[in-house]
Amino acid sequence: MKYWITKLVILAILLYNLIPIFDYAVASQLTYPDVQPFNVIEEIENFGRQRKENFSRWREVIKATDKLEGLFTLYRREESGKVYLEIKPEQLNKNYLATVTLESGIGESGIYSGLPLNDFLFYFRRVNHNLHFVVRNVKFRTAPSEPEQRSLERSFSDSVLFSLPIERVNPDNQNIIIDMDHLLMQDFPGLTPLLKYSLQADYHLDNSKSYFGGINSFAENLEIDAIYGFYSPYPANLITLPDSRALNLKVHYSFSLLRENNNYIPRLADDRVGYFITAFQNFADNNTPELFVRYINRWHLEPSDPDAALSPPKKPIVFWIENAVPLSYRDAIREGVLMWNQAFEKAGFQNAIEVRQMPDNADWQPADIRYNTIRWFNSVDAGFARGPMRVNPFTGEILDADIIVDANMVRSIQHEYRPMMAANAGKSYCQGNISAKDSQNLLADSEICYGMESTEQAAMGALVLSLLQNTTPSSEVMQEYIHQYLRSLIAHEVGHTLGLRHNFHGSSMLAPADLNNPQITHTKGLVGSVMDYLPVNIAPQGIEQGDYFPEIIGPYDEWAIVYGYKPNSNLEVEKSFLEHIALASPQPELSYATDEDIWDINPLANLWDMSSDVLLYSQWQMDTALSSNVKYNNVK
Repeated sequence: MKYWITKLVILAILLYNLIPIFDYAVASQLTYPDVQPFNVIEEIENFGRQRKENFSRWREVIKATDKLEGLFTLYRREESGKVYLEIKPEQLNKNYLATVTLESGIGESGIYSGLPLNDFLFYFRRVNHNLHFVVRNVKFRTAPSEPEQRSLERSFSDSVLFSLPIERVNPDNQNIIIDMDHLLMQDFPGLTPLLKYSLQADYHLDNSKSYFGGINSFAENLEIDAIYGFYSPYPANLITLPDSRALNLKVHYSFSLLRENNNYIPRLADDRVGYFITAFQNFADNNTPELFVRYINRWHLEPSDPDAALSPPKKPIVFWIENAVPLSYRDAIREGVLMWNQAFEKAGFQNAIEVRQMPDNADWQPADIRYNTIRWFNSVDAGFARGPMRVNPFTGEILDADIIVDANMVRSIQHEYRPMMAANAGKSYCQGNISAKDSQNLLADSEICYGMESTEQAAMGALVLSLLQNTTPSSEVMQEYIHQYLRSLIAHEVGHTLGLRHNFHGSSMLAPADLNNPQITHTKGLVGSVMDYLPVNIAPQGIEQGDYFPEIIGPYDEWAIVYGYKPNSNLEVEKSFLEHIALASPQPELSYATDEDIWDINPLANLWDMSSDVLLYSQWQMDTALSSNVKYNNVK
């Protein structure tokens, strides 16, 4: 019985596919009576032959390949290195997030491993025999149901970065295959102009030296390494390369599904609280005086128990310490990350942040968008740390963060200040304020860069300790000093990855007499905010030394996290809920001044200062420097 049912089903499918053929036959006979009689058998054979040929061409592309299934299906041919990407019809015109990271660099002149190159929203669009790779324009919006949406689509263009030839189309399901060489084995990330800007030399991509590295496809993300070879007959004089004419750069690509309808609720920004923002011009309401909607950038945290005053989150923010970080620094890094749980408790979250150690045999890469990492890199001239993040450009939800720290940030402390200054004179790679979208400058956006000035401050403090207290790099005092410095540095960068901007008013909270009082600095804090650029706190002569760098975050940091993360169950009163929090801003310990404000006339909004009395603190610093100089000359 089952046999006959199967035959009937097959026959029904065959007849259904032949309907267009019979329609054509009837129409031909009625319209053109002189045409040759329609041969049904011949047409069936042609139809089957064409279908068979299409399948044959499809199989020809993917034969002898390894198949990787996930968000997108990949086919990789090991002997030739060819990689093909399969796209389903339902994946066309759908939003995906691309993040591009420089996985390996050259260790000098701004080309450093771990730096973010770009991130943007994109979609695939089929046009005739090509597949367009299109960057979505998210700067102008209205409600999808509004008629003005049609006007916005005509008025503001998306950006078609690449038009890719379609290799084959599966005749069964209409899936598309493209050759990934056409997408990624060209200068997709804009490395050529970047090298010209950074190295002042013309390097060109050499396809014969470029190839794909590791590839993994998961349910929600695709991870690809591309190694690019560059060559120049007239190269820069690079001290880190054996031959400056040729260099390799590895770029890591993450193409991930943009999480939508995940119950995340955007939160409006307020100028009194310093957050990075996601902004767009709003055409939905022409009656409002505000032309732009400004959302703060923050993680999606939900309490596991909405009725509890203090609840663990459903999904904590997890940072992984990269397995390349030296063992002796991992505790300080862990402490710097976990300092922020103090602030999240004020917002109602218990253990909102977790720290885990990346295993030595991990089967994932730090640039994988599924992991937030703290990475360690080496250079001959960098001396900076950065805390960039990737966000949903529609809502401001933070999706990924990878902090990078140059080993020189710690290594330089253990050398004398004078030789270090001579070696690094005129070098500072964290100046300027250039958009992260600008491929001309890898060190983008000074907002999230703790630079050479910090290293110089820390090295000066180490020199003072070595002179006034007869300490050596291996002493317990110096090891504690380095521990505190690295912990504070990481806390600063983690603050950026939580969405916070700089607060250059944070160092002015305490009077000079309170800076070395542990009863105050361990409860209230050494500074109002660790988002300031902080000098080392060296006690003046005759006063017992307190903390060199903050042990806890400050009152402003707690308040800012409350504004950004405290849950609100009644969205109808969201505006008044946030206004009530922001009204506390006049309190002195909550003072806020960010990058745009340091050129103001306020003497307390400054870099590398400390205490509420700038003149007295400066006099202490001069006295300490004078004492150190006398001691140094006596030692000589």
